[in-house]
Amino acid sequence: MLGKLWPVSVLTIGGGGIGQVWGETDRTESVATIREAIDSGITLIDVAPSYGNGEAEEVVGEAFGGKLPFGVRVCTKLHVGETAPDEVFAAMEDSLRESLERTRLSFIDLLLLHSPIVPDASQAASWRTPLPTYREAIRPAFDRLVEQGRIGAWGITATHPPSMVETVLSEEPMPAVGQMVANVLDAPGDMKWSEEAARPRDLLAIAKERGVGVMAIRAVQAGALTDRLDRELDSDHPAQIDFDRAAPFRDLAAELGSSAATLAYRYALSMEGVDTVVLGVKNREELRESVAAAEVGALDPETVKLVDDRVGHLRV
Repeated sequence: MLGKLWPVSVLTIGGGGIGQVWGETDRTESVATIREAIDSGITLIDVAPSYGNGEAEEVVGEAFGGKLPFGVRVCTKLHVGETAPDEVFAAMEDSLRESLERTRLSFIDLLLLHSPIVPDASQAASWRTPLPTYREAIRPAFDRLVEQGRIGAWGITATHPPSMVETVLSEEPMPAVGQMVANVLDAPGDMKWSEEAARPRDLLAIAKERGVGVMAIRAVQAGALTDRLDRELDSDHPAQIDFDRAAPFRDLAAELGSSAATLAYRYALSMEGVDTVVLGVKNREELRESVAAAEVGALDPETVKLVDDRVGHLRV
């Protein structure tokens, strides 16, 4: 179950890869990848307007022509940022309408606030939203869209800053779903933008306690937990830093006869509170590796302990 919503596959096909955010691919390969993901049993598609400037949503539209296979659901997102409270609903309506046009759908199962929530307007920016705006305008707008039958449920990207995520998950109405970082290094990568510690496992525990569904993201931390990075990055890029830091993890994966990505996905599937792991794959080869990892299943407790003992000291 995804929180209190509905059954979901243990893997979700994400939009970062098929939206051409994580390395080189093309529309043809992306369409083939998302179709194969659904054929392999994946039942949730997670996209966003910001993934390739609408490209991920366009892929959904081209792949299924506005008619999703039975049992398949779509999640997309929107940014609100510094939008004035009295303009929030109109802005959210516009974003939803554009997403529906790109995906060729008439209904979105799950709509997430992609803007990080900050305490007040002094910390807001074009991509960050003040807590008062969330309380006074965004939550009511989400509820209104649900009541109008235009979306099924709503949630948030629940990554940073953790203090705000805790606040949001302590108030009613509560998000049905949170997208949360879940990886062996506890590394949020470039999703961490303040000095506040990330604390992803604390957030997972809070979500589980409060019945919030968890879509786990960054299982391979933008490629840092794979055998090799698939794109050139500056030495100070968070994914490059994490890749360098994760060398002992790759060594352990090799000792266990596994690729680093397979071990990383299986570890994320083992983490308490995770309902589904969102894949950032960009082609069928990467998809097949991820599906094979899920078919083998979550790690047993002994292997989790082995991983924790070997690489726990590397965590953020």
